[in-house]
Amino acid sequence: MQAMPIDLRAELARRPWWANVALAVCLFGTFVFVPYDLFFVPVAAAEEVWFGITLHGATARVGELAHWVVWAAAAWGLWHMRPWLPVAAAVYLLQVALAHLVWSVTSPRGRGIGIGLVQGVVFAGAALLALRSRVFFARDRSG
Repeated sequence: MQAMPIDLRAELARRPWWANVALAVCLFGTFVFVPYDLFFVPVAAAEEVWFGITLHGATARVGELAHWVVWAAAAWGLWHMRPWLPVAAAVYLLQVALAHLVWSVTSPRGRGIGIGLVQGVVFAGAALLALRSRVFFARDRSG
């Protein structure tokens, strides 16, 4: 059985423009951003933030692997317009909203609760938009 070549134009037309932008961001995270962190940033300098807590060194490497899974799963979900993606994206974005708030208050490099709230509201809004996008992911895309 011979593999069918991918018609990139048709594939990109399957999803709204904003989903193509999100797909590009997820592909960048999967194939450039996280691999750079994993393979070119020394372990001693590695930092990752989850739930507002900054991880350092080897622990940060574990966080980077978790981010790699998130980016790759999101890219795959966007490519295939999987119905679980909007809910998963909303959950992740709410974690990011919380992380910005916690980090802004607890980190010595944070800018305080004011900026943390602003950033948290932006990411919570993005989570709401992700949930509202479910209609685009529910359609039959077999044709």
